[in-house]
Amino acid sequence: MQKIKTALLSYGTSGKIFHAPFLDLHEGFELTGAWERSKKNIQNDYSGVKSYDTLEELLADDSELAIVNTPVDTHYEYAKKCLEAGKHVLVEKAFTTNASEAEELHELAKTKGLKLCVYQNRRWDSDFKTVQKVLNSKALGDIVEVEIYFDRYNPQLSPKTHKETGEPGAGILWDLGSHILDQALQLFGYPQAVFGDIRKTRNGSKIGDWFDIILYYEDKRVRAKAGFFMREPVPSYILHGKKGSFLKERGDVQEDELKEGKKPGTEGWGIEPIEKSGFLHTEMNGEEIKKTITTEQGNYYELFDLLHQSIIHDKPEPVTAEEGIKVMKVIDAALNSNKLKQVIQL
Repeated sequence: MQKIKTALLSYGTSGKIFHAPFLDLHEGFELTGAWERSKKNIQNDYSGVKSYDTLEELLADDSELAIVNTPVDTHYEYAKKCLEAGKHVLVEKAFTTNASEAEELHELAKTKGLKLCVYQNRRWDSDFKTVQKVLNSKALGDIVEVEIYFDRYNPQLSPKTHKETGEPGAGILWDLGSHILDQALQLFGYPQAVFGDIRKTRNGSKIGDWFDIILYYEDKRVRAKAGFFMREPVPSYILHGKKGSFLKERGDVQEDELKEGKKPGTEGWGIEPIEKSGFLHTEMNGEEIKKTITTEQGNYYELFDLLHQSIIHDKPEPVTAEEGIKVMKVIDAALNSNKLKQVIQL
């Protein structure tokens, strides 16, 4: 299998947990190293890799793919430099701080004939894949209303200062919002209009740490909501159709498995506990049905496999720049809606 030499632009939580294990597992990638500004850790975990002292050193190296997994407000600058250096780019979510930056990167990648992909790994979460399966089964009939939640109980400010600065790209809307808005668009397409309500709820918070966004479609409404004061969680996916309803709590185990040091692809990988199964209440052939739905297996490896195929065989990226731009346009609209207190047409 043809290998793609790949470099990380950081080796903190993102690089160590979400990227390096999959690059190491997949035969089609060769991890060349990471840009490490202070702590030098990657060589302790992977032999034969480099710890780049500067971005310029990384750009001058022979890596073919650069993973921009730095704070959101650097994504545009660093992705642009990597593309200008002739490298394919995988950009962490949120894609950029706004849609215009995302559009410029997309045009640059097209001009250079390079692949530009957004790291929306939660398309391969077990819970989301289960929601997709239920929708595709048509068991709910025509969808009327959907709610997607990404709630946590975490009242303390993050020790990662870049997440709490109040600068563009910092805040729950870009962090968790970019995930669930991407999921909403994957399920139902681009909305006609957006209403956004964004608040600061934690003591001393400089960033929006709670949001409630409504996506308007001709025949349905989709609500995306996240915050840090949900001690007792509600179902993360609530779908109501003309035939029935489906409820599913957030249950994907991959992030926890990665943090525990479990290797992707090992036995039982990405399988939720049975008690987190979703609940379907619908009608089939005139009969009322209430039953649990077995959760699909989660697998972030698929994103990397599809990215390899995209670069080597010139197939579409697993998450295209055009899809990333649409998410950023919804985020831009939500911010504008919050400012003006009105629905924004797209």
